[in-house]
Amino acid sequence: MHPQPRRHVRSRRSRRGVTLIEVLIVVAILSLIATGVAVAVLPVWGETEIKLTRTDALKLRQAVLQWRFTHQGDCPDTATLVRDHILDAASHQVDAWKQPYKIECEGAEVVVSSSGPDRRFGSEDDIVVPEPDRG
Repeated sequence: MHPQPRRHVRSRRSRRGVTLIEVLIVVAILSLIATGVAVAVLPVWGETEIKLTRTDALKLRQAVLQWRFTHQGDCPDTATLVRDHILDAASHQVDAWKQPYKIECEGAEVVVSSSGPDRRFGSEDDIVVPEPDRG
């Protein structure tokens, strides 16, 4: 009789699966990829929040101007605009940082502002519509 080849031993090794070291290497590689994506995306995300807030402030200013056309002399808040159906209840009534907009009415002029990313009014990152003259 001929001795049987050692295929049986080899097939046990191949069925063993992945080792803990191999799993850790894969997790480390995925972590590096995720970090690279986050570094690339976060600055763009911040710019998008600023643009979204500026667009929402423009829409809010238009709604205030429309409301003031029939309510002479008053300056509404967002709750008043929603109550009077000038502003949709589903519209953004707070900025991208979940802070309320500030609405100021002086004469015929309406200024809507957001405190910006730092959430403090009066700082350089405030978003003001219309933009103030810097001259």
